Amino acid sequence: MFGSLKKAGIDWIVVFLGNPGEKYTGTRHNVGFMTADACGTRIMKSKFHALTAKTQLDGQNVFLMKPQTYMNLSGTAVAEAARFFKIAPERVIVVSDDVSLPLGKLRIRTGGSAGGHNGLKSIAESLGTQEFPRIKIGVGTPSNGGMVDWVLGTFKGTDAKTIAEAAAKAWDAACVYITQGPDAAMSKFN
Repeated sequence: MFGSLKKAGIDWIVVFLGNPGEKYTGTRHNVGFMTADACGTRIMKSKFHALTAKTQLDGQNVFLMKPQTYMNLSGTAVAEAARFFKIAPERVIVVSDDVSLPLGKLRIRTGGSAGGHNGLKSIAESLGTQEFPRIKIGVGTPSNGGMVDWVLGTFKGTDAKTIAEAAAKAWDAACVYITQGPDAAMSKFN
C-alpha cells in the first residue's frame, strides 16, 4: 500500500500512543506518551495531527510521533505520515499500553490483532493491515472490571516507578528493534 521508496530520508516511524491534554497525563492509557518522554528527544513540532520530531539511531532516520487525535483516531495521524514518507507498515513501530500484561511487562510483536485496544485498531484500519510492529507495555488488569476508569486512572506509589522504568525499557526496545531487528528485540525484552 505504501511502497518501498522513501521521501525525506525517513527509514522508520515510531508512534507513541496516548491522549493529549493535562487530564490524561500519567494515566495508564498514556504509557506510550511516557515512553516518548523517556526517549531523550523533544517531540514538539506539529505535523500530521501529531507532535513530531526526527532522530537518528545507528544511521537510521527515525520519525517520532505523539498523535494528538485522541486514542481512538490515532490511525489518522499515523497513516498520513506513513503515506507522506512512503514507509511500509512493517517499519511503523507503535508503543502502547496493554491491560492483558502484568504491570511493567513488555511484549514486542511484529503484527497481530488489536486485542481490544482502540488505538491499535484505528491504526490497523488506517494502514489497511494489522502487520505492523508494536511494543506493548503492561498496565495490569482492573480487579473490578471497570476498564475505562482503569485505563484513564493514574499510577500511584511504586506502580508509578515501575511504569517509568518500563517506559524507558520500551524506548530501548524500539532502538534495538530498529538497529538489530525484531528477533533481537523480542529476545532481549519479551
